[in-house]
Amino acid sequence: MGSVSAAILPEEEAALWAAMAGPQRDAARHRLFEIHADFAHRLTRRQYRLRARGDLEFADLQQFAHAGLLEAIDGFDPRRGAPFRAYASRRILGSIADGIARSSEVRSQMSARARARRDRVRSLLPDDPDMLSAADALETLIELAMGVAVGVMLEGTTLFVDDSDAPAPARQPSAFDSARWREITDRLGREVAALPERERRILEYHYGERALAFDTIANLLKVSKGRVSQIHRAALVTLRKRLVQRGHFSLER
Repeated sequence: MGSVSAAILPEEEAALWAAMAGPQRDAARHRLFEIHADFAHRLTRRQYRLRARGDLEFADLQQFAHAGLLEAIDGFDPRRGAPFRAYASRRILGSIADGIARSSEVRSQMSARARARRDRVRSLLPDDPDMLSAADALETLIELAMGVAVGVMLEGTTLFVDDSDAPAPARQPSAFDSARWREITDRLGREVAALPERERRILEYHYGERALAFDTIANLLKVSKGRVSQIHRAALVTLRKRLVQRGHFSLER
């Protein structure tokens, strides 16, 4: 799966801005975000190169830029005649600067990637774990481990386009290059494509090249962060069950 192409005709984008004032606002907002995400990414990359001294995470700056882009989309008035990207750049850069200032004391404690992984694990936990019996608790632990494993596969494979400008991850063990690994990830890609639209969209946003945080996804989809967490969990549970059914995935007990 790749990223959505940013190429669009001026009249098509003008139609999207017009749709922002009508019942198709949410769909237009999603599309405008996808169109201009590469622009926000380039600004993020530039700021990362200028500001990073070993104390900043690229993913943190990227999340600040996403917030600024969404703010710009919501506040832009095309009737004023100004180019959107000139308008958006100030808000994206301002959001990055504000985010760095707000997080200066806590950057070393929890990066955006750590927060994302924490959100993933929390999404897989039951609502009231204290009410589980011993047997149910063991089953829940197994379900959690399998759900996390599916998430790791989504994050660590090429199901979604990799961000070549972000810091490169450590090389995967050679076993991951095996035919068996490719078979599993190919199957996983097909199962992701078969998910309901909202579940698939959330996985693509969260595990894809933009690596959107749950907060950003909630803002983009106009739902609560808790709802994003629920949909994320349902999607991973579905993927895990389908992989198990096809003999691609198991956890020894």
